Amino acid sequence: MHRIARISLAIILSLAAAILTAWAGLAIWYRLPLAELGRTVACAVFILFGIGTVMAIFSRFRFRALVLFLGAFASVLVWWSTIKPPADAGWAPDVARQVTGTLDGNLLTLKDVRDFEWRSDTDFTERWTDRTYDLSTVQSADLFMSYWAGPKMAHVIMSFGFSDGAYLAWSIEVRRRVGGKFSPVADLFKSNPLVIIAADERDVVGVRSNVRGEDVQIYRLRASPDAARALLLEYVSDANALAATPAFYNSITTNCTTTIVKMMRAVGDAVPLDWRLIVNGYLPEYAYDRGALDTRLPMLTLRELAHIGDRARKSGLSPDFSRLIRVGVPSPGRGS
Repeated sequence: MHRIARISLAIILSLAAAILTAWAGLAIWYRLPLAELGRTVACAVFILFGIGTVMAIFSRFRFRALVLFLGAFASVLVWWSTIKPPADAGWAPDVARQVTGTLDGNLLTLKDVRDFEWRSDTDFTERWTDRTYDLSTVQSADLFMSYWAGPKMAHVIMSFGFSDGAYLAWSIEVRRRVGGKFSPVADLFKSNPLVIIAADERDVVGVRSNVRGEDVQIYRLRASPDAARALLLEYVSDANALAATPAFYNSITTNCTTTIVKMMRAVGDAVPLDWRLIVNGYLPEYAYDRGALDTRLPMLTLRELAHIGDRARKSGLSPDFSRLIRVGVPSPGRGS
């Protein structure tokens, strides 16, 4: 029994060392401030060191190997902790500004609301505006899912409706540099900062449906005006905090999907762990199961009615965009 326990412990330690080695190797590859050859050599050295540690765990040198490995890994962690997101850089125009907000009673004033006029992904009129909204007129919250890589992964956008027919959309995005691209793997390793965008729907939704050709779907939430207002103020608070202290985008822990946690709280529900919080293409099913959508209709029917592509293209990104894309989309009761 003692021998079996020793072997089992060695297997567990070797798996842990292998995982830590893989993470450290990728961190070195993506973030070590050296040319590609230097990063390749440093990454290869650490991985070989990790492989040697795994092999040593099954020998009489296991204790010494583990001490050396933990020391080396601790050094990587210390270096990792020194990497901070830049406050200024050559940002791409559509993510160049971070929205901020101030509250005076029921009046919310937002600085740097995006209102781009898109003709193509590279041809657009850049426009940033300051807006004031009366929070007492907030009526609804809607969930947009923009599918850019098949049915499993999507970008999540929340939008808030006001009694005058206006909508304000919020999008949590990668703050990439000019010429930069989104990479789910690279953005696990402090590659790009986070940015929160507040924008007109015909900008932040329309660029995805009409310009990039993504499959955009809308789901109207069962949220009371009070709950929608509280969720909107959470976005404002997060935006102000991000403007004060920049943070990195992370493909798993800090991304557009973290919206769903706030959304479920807004409709008064708990947020249990669920695989659909990671594979976010299935967030509508998750929200449906939790009662956040219109459960009077089957989920399959809601999916069919949620696609806005045809209506969005016919609208031509007109000022009536928000109303037209909601035609035929069921609206649940908003609760108390």
